[in-house]
Amino acid sequence: MSVNATQLIHQIPVDPLTGAISVPIYQTSTFVQEAPGVNKGYDYSRTNNPTRETLENLVAKLEKGSTGIAFGSGLAAIDAVVKLLKTGDEIIAVDDIYGGAYRLFTNVYEKFGIKVQYVDCSNPENIFNAVTGNTKLIWIETPTNPTLKISDIKAIAAIAKASSCLLCVDNTFASPVLQQPLSLGADIVIHSATKYFGGHSDLIAGIVVTKEKELGAQIKYYQNACGAVLAPFDSWLVIRGIETLHLRIKQHCHSAQAIAEFLATHPAVAKVYYPGLPSHPNHHIAKSQSSGFGGIISFTLKTDTEATALQFVKQTQLFKLAESLGGIKSLISHPANMTHKSIPDEKRRAAGVADSLLRLSVGLEEAEDLIADLKQALDTIELQANHHNSKKLATI
Repeated sequence: MSVNATQLIHQIPVDPLTGAISVPIYQTSTFVQEAPGVNKGYDYSRTNNPTRETLENLVAKLEKGSTGIAFGSGLAAIDAVVKLLKTGDEIIAVDDIYGGAYRLFTNVYEKFGIKVQYVDCSNPENIFNAVTGNTKLIWIETPTNPTLKISDIKAIAAIAKASSCLLCVDNTFASPVLQQPLSLGADIVIHSATKYFGGHSDLIAGIVVTKEKELGAQIKYYQNACGAVLAPFDSWLVIRGIETLHLRIKQHCHSAQAIAEFLATHPAVAKVYYPGLPSHPNHHIAKSQSSGFGGIISFTLKTDTEATALQFVKQTQLFKLAESLGGIKSLISHPANMTHKSIPDEKRRAAGVADSLLRLSVGLEEAEDLIADLKQALDTIELQANHHNSKKLATI
């Protein structure tokens, strides 16, 4: 059961010392102790900080987990989870994985003897067939970035349990407002809190939430030992973003559904990737495990070339060309040249990330204004394509 607005708001605590309704920012590096090892629960802000701790406890409650751990970036959060493994262990990961995670797995951890198999996780049978005796971690995004594939969390959790390995779900695109993987059997959830949690494109942060306390304690150890902690002010910004998360997600979903339906009817569009469309291959799975379909849409153009895609991103006015997603302003990106550039072309295309694929992060502008912006850009592209074809025919 997803969290509602009342639950979300009232899980943000009032300060017990002063009654402050806004969580205080404990902007301090160290804490005075009564005696060596005798303190009020805090000694050094890398190890623990009251503002960060409030955020960690809040997100753990939202995800219905035992332990939350906040990091300086989403990749630092991913890195801490991979540190649970050792040489000889294997990861099964979703094939159209976020480019930064691919770079970390392949260029950093494979040289330490941790192998990674990339499979299409939208079919649990592919994971079942890929499991070996060395598989220790199954890593999925659902929806995936950027082709919005949907994985059956409950079915994959059963495979992970039977194989004595961990299941980690990147829940960034959905957020706990829409989907709670730990309740469906996952062991670990991670978030790039930079995205929907923060919500205003003004911070970098990552969150890990574990179902079991023992596993959380291990990741907490790596947070302290390796030091990639989230600063107090950024922790406060994430808390502040979470205060409006429910309302923002509701609007993101509403507008994205309308935009996806529009794109599906435009003659210049070849294919729309959005789990809220009945045409999506796993629409029924998304509907069963989520309370909404999110604010991210991807699509390909009929003229399936990189040049056309790059031309298109210059035509939009409200959709700004930028990395990242989940903010109040709508963004557009070209994954092949941006978020997924670190993935070799052949692997990227095999995973469905085509040269003409474009990803939209639908913001909080009026849906009709965003549709009008996309329409004028698509109409321009279509007009140019027809003009090019006419000139080509005239020379024959």
